[in-house]
Amino acid sequence: MRTILVIEDSPLVLKILDHLFRQEHDLQPIFCASLAEAEVMLETSASLFFAAIVDLHLPDAPNGESVDLVMQYNLPCIVLSGSYNEQRRDELLLKGVVDYVLKESQHSYEYAFRLLHRLESNSQVKILIAEDSEATRHYIRHVLTPHRFQIIDARDGDEALQILQAQPDIDLLVVDHSMPGLSGFELVKVLRQQMKRSELIILGLSADAKGSLSAKFIKHGADDFLRKPFCPEELNCRVMSTLERRDLLRALKQAAQFDALTGLNNRRAFYEQGLKQFQQAQRGGHTLSVAMLDLDFFKRINDEHGHASGDAALIAFARAFTHAFPDALIGRLGGEEFAMISQQNGASLSQALDRLREQCASLKYAIGAPPLSFSAGIYHGPPDDLESLLHEADQRLYQAKRQGRGRSHWQ
Repeated sequence: MRTILVIEDSPLVLKILDHLFRQEHDLQPIFCASLAEAEVMLETSASLFFAAIVDLHLPDAPNGESVDLVMQYNLPCIVLSGSYNEQRRDELLLKGVVDYVLKESQHSYEYAFRLLHRLESNSQVKILIAEDSEATRHYIRHVLTPHRFQIIDARDGDEALQILQAQPDIDLLVVDHSMPGLSGFELVKVLRQQMKRSELIILGLSADAKGSLSAKFIKHGADDFLRKPFCPEELNCRVMSTLERRDLLRALKQAAQFDALTGLNNRRAFYEQGLKQFQQAQRGGHTLSVAMLDLDFFKRINDEHGHASGDAALIAFARAFTHAFPDALIGRLGGEEFAMISQQNGASLSQALDRLREQCASLKYAIGAPPLSFSAGIYHGPPDDLESLLHEADQRLYQAKRQGRGRSHWQ
């Protein structure tokens, strides 16, 4: 839970903000209607706050004194204003506020909440600034620092490439077009041969007036482009929008690969990764084991204890399964059916599944629900064809069920 200080005196704005905060379970607001109230609150409890939303003009702080107060405590500050003044906006952004938001519409307030959420995740975001101008590097760092990013500098393309090779977890590269040594264009081409767009965002910069330059930069692999000189708001908006787009793509990829309930590989991802493992095993001349598992009497759990209990059983089993076989490829193929590919032989895999079965019997997943039990079929042999091995394991699973369930069959 993040506590947000809100300094605002307008009843209408307070009503809007209160409505939006009620929809955010991880954000807790504390409201102050004046500079005097905020002074007391910060003096006594400044360490409680994660960030602040501050009205620029208050009856007892008509000239932005509330912003100065908040920034004395090094709190990220989002400024709200009922009127637009470009000079004042630039002064505030250069002073280090997160952003300057006009009280224009519902969208304006929703944008302020987007900023709050980004502040939460930005501390995990690493940005590399590759720029030969020290003044420009300092300016970009000054603009981005209030957003809580981790920021690294590089004086040219060669240094940037060395940093990226040493720190592959960098999320975003801000790179100038013209630099000594390895140019921005050449750096982007090299990086795009090594890293996908989902792995590294690239934002190009240039003072060149050619209209075709931005298209050329993007065709080389950049995600976006800024022409110098640019205002702080433009840089912030471009960085935030590219990060949000990256996060959306990752979320879509996550949804496409992983089962939403258990977090295990879904059927498609299991088959894709399984085929890769089989190809590697074939090249290396290794054998693999394939296991098919099915929770026993799962329909009875749903019918007698409710689908919420059934979901809890699946989640509890998936966690225990993953913990018991950390080196295996595991997937949920659908319903209560699971699959695994392992390098263990059939006998050792069967013994490990017996130990997992004992652990599952003691799992508490729903009040009054029966102990968890599962049946398993195992096939061990040359990795000729994934589908055939899964079929063989499935046949042994049915034999385990016919023999009374709660057991593994692999001979």
